[in-house]
Amino acid sequence: MKISKLNIPSLLGLALLGVLGLTACQEDETIYDQTRLFRPVLNEELTSEANTIIVNMGNLKEAVSYTVEVSRDTFATVDYLIETDTSYVVVDKALVGEDLFWNTLYQVRATARASDPVYDSKVADLGNVRTQRFPSIINEPTVYDVIDIAARVSWVKAGAAVTGTKVFAGDDLKLTTPLLPEQPVTAEEELEGAAVVNGLEPETKYQIAIYSGETLRGWVPYTTLKADIDPTAPGVIDVRDNTSPTAVSDAVAGAPDGAIILVKRGMTYDLPSEALAKSITIQAAYGFGAQKAKLYTTGNWNIAAGSQIDHIRFVDLEIRGADYTGDYVFNPSANNIRVGELSFENCEIGTLRGILRIRGTIEIDQYIIRNSLVDSLGGYGLLTTDTDPKPSDPTARVNHILFENSTFNKIQGSITSRNNSTSITIESCTFGNFVNGSNFLFRYRGGDGNNNVANGIKIRNSIFGHGWDEAGADAFAVKGMEGLGSTVFDIVNVFSTSDFSFASAPIPGFPLGNYTKKQGDLWVSPDANNFNFKDAGFAGKYDTGDPRWRVKL
Repeated sequence: MKISKLNIPSLLGLALLGVLGLTACQEDETIYDQTRLFRPVLNEELTSEANTIIVNMGNLKEAVSYTVEVSRDTFATVDYLIETDTSYVVVDKALVGEDLFWNTLYQVRATARASDPVYDSKVADLGNVRTQRFPSIINEPTVYDVIDIAARVSWVKAGAAVTGTKVFAGDDLKLTTPLLPEQPVTAEEELEGAAVVNGLEPETKYQIAIYSGETLRGWVPYTTLKADIDPTAPGVIDVRDNTSPTAVSDAVAGAPDGAIILVKRGMTYDLPSEALAKSITIQAAYGFGAQKAKLYTTGNWNIAAGSQIDHIRFVDLEIRGADYTGDYVFNPSANNIRVGELSFENCEIGTLRGILRIRGTIEIDQYIIRNSLVDSLGGYGLLTTDTDPKPSDPTARVNHILFENSTFNKIQGSITSRNNSTSITIESCTFGNFVNGSNFLFRYRGGDGNNNVANGIKIRNSIFGHGWDEAGADAFAVKGMEGLGSTVFDIVNVFSTSDFSFASAPIPGFPLGNYTKKQGDLWVSPDANNFNFKDAGFAGKYDTGDPRWRVKL
């Protein structure tokens, strides 16, 4: 057996080298300066239960506490200042000493606190949240339940009979001071479950409450409309008592330039057909109930040659054709016509081949569709100028086009022009089943020098579903544009569904499928013109599309 001797001095030398080697291999320890805490963020959206607010923030490891602020006026003032050592906070009476208001929009912000205040986070705006409605038998009012000087309040019949209504100011959140004497509910009104409250002022915010004896059964906010048209004012022709289908046509024929034809809700009138040569407004008077006054056509209205018209306005009407293969609202073919404004406000328009088709030498300066629902249009769509330009002849043209706060559904054709326009603005609109595969979103087909929009096309805060597949062949792609080579597109906060696509000629900068699900996932029932959001997680639910469908805070 071989026995090795240990050399002690050598071992000591090796040990020393090892220690030095280990020291050399170790990285220098870095000591970082302490920095400000990150702003708090939410684990989930602000929510409410009854009249309490739930704030669920992510827990910051270095935070020793949080300051939560709650406001009703975007922090011009602060209702509640809460110091808490937890990132999950329920703002209720137990925490703040009083009940929060029901059905009220609150804003919340938070600051993370460090052990040394120097390192506190900056303030984080966490957003808005509305407390829930008071548990009540009262129904939410619709847009048809309020006019300028009255409101209709309705309720579910349950428990004790409703005996009266009271009116409070819009900012009297504790319902302390009635503005009018209590209005008793009649036996007939209680049987119907609805009563009309009179004596209100135009353009004013109110809260209307119902009572059973002294017991509050619920309340809802109302904002009255601007004052209705005075039927006795100069230039107003009131046909509400005329039940003839020709009442509107007869009134227009005899009206002075600039007249307002006042029609009755729920009535059906013939759309005039005699060529128009004067400014005119056809408007429904205020009234309760969802049914609009209707103008019905089996053909179209024309404009007389040589007419210089300041405006043609349709307000709060339904305009329908017999079918969408041959009828129009206007289809003039004449010369030397100029119309300053053609507008549709708060209208329902459809079952037409097109809304506006112009031929000849016709100029329309402002073409406006606002707060309206348009459905079931044929190939001439929203607008068609249908005369080829000539070197010395401006032909048919529309200068400024505005579609705002409106919904467009089941439409074969969009905007087609054989001449230039000055501007197109699409603001806060919803488009479902919009144009078929053979049509363009924007078609400017007049050739070089006659196929642009000089000041550009703006599309903002709007949503596009897929094209109109009438044949049921899952053919959803549409054509983008024809012409418009020198037109600038300004597209901001616009979504399209994943089943939207361009078959050809894509629009520059247009977002494709930035909503990653399909049209049927986004909306409740496009086929039935119900564009309320089905997908509660849609990022644009608060600020895109026609405002009537948006989720309200």
